Amino acid sequence: MLTDETLKALIEAIIYVAPEPVSLDAILKALEGEERERVKAQIETLIQEYSQSCHGIEVRQVAGGYRFSSKPEHHEVLRKFVKSLKPPIRLSKPALETLAVIAYRQPVTLPEIEEIRGVDCGGVIHTLLEKKLVVTAGRKDVVGRPILYRTSKEFLVHFGLKDLNELPSLKE
Repeated sequence: MLTDETLKALIEAIIYVAPEPVSLDAILKALEGEERERVKAQIETLIQEYSQSCHGIEVRQVAGGYRFSSKPEHHEVLRKFVKSLKPPIRLSKPALETLAVIAYRQPVTLPEIEEIRGVDCGGVIHTLLEKKLVVTAGRKDVVGRPILYRTSKEFLVHFGLKDLNELPSLKE
């Protein structure tokens, strides 16, 4: 049996990662074996804790579930902030595949990428450079001296990685 503190922390994390409001039943399913009333009590505790003025967010009941939301009194500042953000980077399947090749084989040349993927990748590389997800890393010391490509800091930020060691293994 989980301690109250651990149970509350798990519920908080579940609500946080859920892309849409998460129902009590979904939380119970994730927390196999926990009692409904105990989970409900911890949700109420979270609601109370986040309702305090020292928090900019709150746990709200929405459409039969729970979700984190910013507090209404902060909406004007948040609206300005969100407008100042650059739009999210959208990547096509070919761009993701090319980016994966670069991430796992870097530094890598365009001919090497094309050999692995089996298709022309010049346009995709151009797009990845424009979006600053890849950068040039010099030239390979072979005939023709092709440009080497590697992932950028923006790549790490976009995929939420501390460094390249956090990339999943190829088996994953």
